[in-house]
Amino acid sequence: MAGTVNKVILIGHTGDEVKMHYFEGGNSIGRFPLATNEEYTNRTTGERVSNTEWHNIVVRNKAAEICEKYLKKGDKVYIEGRLKTRKWTDDKGMERYSTEIQCIDFTFLTPKGEGQQPNNTSTPSAQPTQTPQPTPSQTSSAEDVDDLPF
Repeated sequence: MAGTVNKVILIGHTGDEVKMHYFEGGNSIGRFPLATNEEYTNRTTGERVSNTEWHNIVVRNKAAEICEKYLKKGDKVYIEGRLKTRKWTDDKGMERYSTEIQCIDFTFLTPKGEGQQPNNTSTPSAQPTQTPQPTPSQTSSAEDVDDLPF
């Protein structure tokens, strides 16, 4: 293989709201944690094991503003991007490293309004709507009148 590839694809749930940072000139960066889960059965004990991995997602400019507006904590999202490791010095003078996912593309997977509705079932929007089903006599009379070829 002649080239190299730095590509990450994740599907997970947001762990917090998008934190925005704005810069002079109108640029912005949004950051949020993303959790991915791995589940398997331990072969020796037979019990179910679940591991959660946390990823630091970084989104820039207009994409960051869209994420800030529509992503809420717990929403499911598809992220495509690349790995980037940053080196920085903490307040004690120690060199630290952090690996982030620089987001290139994303798709919201949580249906619109699903995470934003209250758990109160007395609201009209939370109750299922039922469409009355026609009785067999109503159906046959409606078909007799309708003689359209399509």
